[in-house]
Amino acid sequence: MSMVHFIGAGPGDPELITVKGKRLIEDAPVVLYAGSLVPPGIVALARPDAVVIDTAPLHLDEIISHIKEAIDAGKTVARVHSGDPSIYGATAEQMRRLDELGITYDVTPGVPAFAAAAAALKSELTLPEISQTIIITRTDGEASPMPEGEDLATLGKSGATLAIHLSIRNIHKVVAELTPHYGEDCPVIIAFRVGWPDQEIVRGTLADIKAKVKAMKVTRTALIFVGHVLGRRDFNDSRLYHVDHQHVLRPGKKKAAG
Repeated sequence: MSMVHFIGAGPGDPELITVKGKRLIEDAPVVLYAGSLVPPGIVALARPDAVVIDTAPLHLDEIISHIKEAIDAGKTVARVHSGDPSIYGATAEQMRRLDELGITYDVTPGVPAFAAAAAALKSELTLPEISQTIIITRTDGEASPMPEGEDLATLGKSGATLAIHLSIRNIHKVVAELTPHYGEDCPVIIAFRVGWPDQEIVRGTLADIKAKVKAMKVTRTALIFVGHVLGRRDFNDSRLYHVDHQHVLRPGKKKAAG
């Protein structure tokens, strides 16, 4: 049966794709991919006779038209998005259209940018007694304003680790709204094109990150981390592997009778 597979391609490294996602792309007679955001190595997985379409210059109606044409011809479609389709993937409106058309689809997750960036940093984003919460968010953009109550000034009250997408052009806003909650000395990390050959990581604080971003001359494809977990080494060990911590797979030893 022909259907549509929404596939997360990961953030940039073509090896950061699931085995299932790779197989679906290799098998599909029609592949639609999200322009420069999907690595060329992922697109190259398509079979030689596949119809491969870059959707970057297309609007939603055109994308759906290509999908419907393939489905009507009995062909399965691999709809490839960068990162993970569930995060700023613009997949919801496509799925809604497919529901209206009665077209079957499924979703294969991908490695999200924040996870790939944390791996590049060799950093855990949650540390005992420092932060146990990660907030994935963004700032206002021309295309999508933020809902009421989701501004950084409000989210920053939590003190959680923030992974801020699509906001490098608003770095001044990030600094202004978070400094009162996190302090000027709070670590900030900019992960530019994480997973790509030209990946760049810049470390700073809320006090100096604006100047560093200006020097980078970066205007897109960058993730901003803000949080006190970044670079910390003075944290308590997790209880998970503590010698005295017991659970069903590591029960405590019985005391000798005496």
